[in-house]
Amino acid sequence: MEDFYINNASMDTSYNYSSINDSLDYYVDSDSYEDAPLFIDVMEWIIICAGLPLTLGAIAAVYSLVRNDHVAPVYIINLLISDLIQLCCITVRKYVLNDIIYFTYFYGVMASVGFMVCISLERYLLITQPLWYRFRRNIKTSLKLCVVVWILPLVYVLPLYFDVDFYVRETIFVVVFLLPLPLFIFFLVGTLKALSAARSVPADEKRRIVAILIVVLLIYTLLFLPSIIWSLVVEARENRIFHTMASLLLKLSPLADLTMYVFIRKGIIDKLLASMCGKMFNKQEMNSMSNDNMSASCNETI
Repeated sequence: MEDFYINNASMDTSYNYSSINDSLDYYVDSDSYEDAPLFIDVMEWIIICAGLPLTLGAIAAVYSLVRNDHVAPVYIINLLISDLIQLCCITVRKYVLNDIIYFTYFYGVMASVGFMVCISLERYLLITQPLWYRFRRNIKTSLKLCVVVWILPLVYVLPLYFDVDFYVRETIFVVVFLLPLPLFIFFLVGTLKALSAARSVPADEKRRIVAILIVVLLIYTLLFLPSIIWSLVVEARENRIFHTMASLLLKLSPLADLTMYVFIRKGIIDKLLASMCGKMFNKQEMNSMSNDNMSASCNETI
């Protein structure tokens, strides 16, 4: 998103679209939207004060889960690190006006999207390709993929740094941000279809996998999609309230990502998921058992 600036010295409203595609900060005309600066400032401090300690604690806690046979926490740790970068940028932006802060912030945003895709893909493969996943998964492979994800955001950040044409930057922004959406939907739908066939995966693990995929899709749809709409729709760019809310929603993503940690830990959340998803899994298992019995009967007849 392009920054929206108000010339406070002359008190004249002006739209100065800078060379930086920025949703980190947003200034509004105090005459037309008086409460917005205070509201956004308070929300940003809430995000900072809650997000920084919780993210650091979650990184430490998830790190203890990393084992040779447990790959998902590797992606979640990297996701939390990208969120930590965003939170640090939002904090520093309170005191320092620097282009590097803009570049670093969007670098963290795009890295977080990449790791969300990795988490969804890993959960999808665990259900749909359990044998392949069991023998091919390892820490080294996941670390190599993490390196690739950390490099890919440069495709967008470097054009920002070199002040490439606005429409070229917006095209890259939209393409990079739109591609994960159909992937998230595909991973969720494919996982739901393959649940009954995944005999080697415990029921509680199935519930957590589905919950993570749903949470990823919801986070992306609710928090990232408004920014994509802002880039695609001219009317949205001209609506300062929509611009403000899209920017604020994007800043909330580090807090929303903390739910990933909740769903990979066994405990109280399993009881909640069992009550919500138990009927669905039981129905699928009954259908699967019924199909197996029918197949066995046919074989005996033959």
